[in-house]
Amino acid sequence: MKPTSEKNFWDGKPYYSLPAIHDEATGVYISDSWLIAEYLEKQYPDTPSLFPNNTKGLQQALGNTYDSILGPLWSFILPATAPRLNPRSEEYFRRTRAIAFNKPFDEIIPKGEKAVEDWAAVKAALDKVDGWYAKTDEKGPFILGDTISWADLEIASNKIWMKVIWGEDSSQWKDISSWNGGRWNNLLKALEKYTAVN
Repeated sequence: MKPTSEKNFWDGKPYYSLPAIHDEATGVYISDSWLIAEYLEKQYPDTPSLFPNNTKGLQQALGNTYDSILGPLWSFILPATAPRLNPRSEEYFRRTRAIAFNKPFDEIIPKGEKAVEDWAAVKAALDKVDGWYAKTDEKGPFILGDTISWADLEIASNKIWMKVIWGEDSSQWKDISSWNGGRWNNLLKALEKYTAVN
């Protein structure tokens, strides 16, 4: 059985991706992190909520906005991601991203002055997100202050991807982890206790 997904590729075929879960208690398979979160909230209501205080709509809007303003990031990180995949996945990744960018995959990464401008745009996007977090800094490190929510996990997951793909000692990660008073590194540290697998 394939995981359910509400998304489709541009050719209309179902889009299956990671993360994906199989809940052995119910037999359900689901892909797409948002759908997984919705399912877990509904199926296990006695656990901590990722959408506290009826913020589900706001959390989704924030996540969608976050994804849309980070457009300049993709041309930097996608070329660095491809070599980390197995050969079959890398071929697929390169081919589909070339279609999405409408240019050969090896030409996606910006160079020269364009790279400088686009990297500044990545910083500007994260400056905007930093402003969202700053509204509740007096309460705690999360978007809702002292309460973890969906937005924190989405944003932190994105930062973990950057850190893993580029490497902790890379100039890219050193830049990002130093921006906004070290907010992004601090967010990862605040969530560290939830990353352990038992």
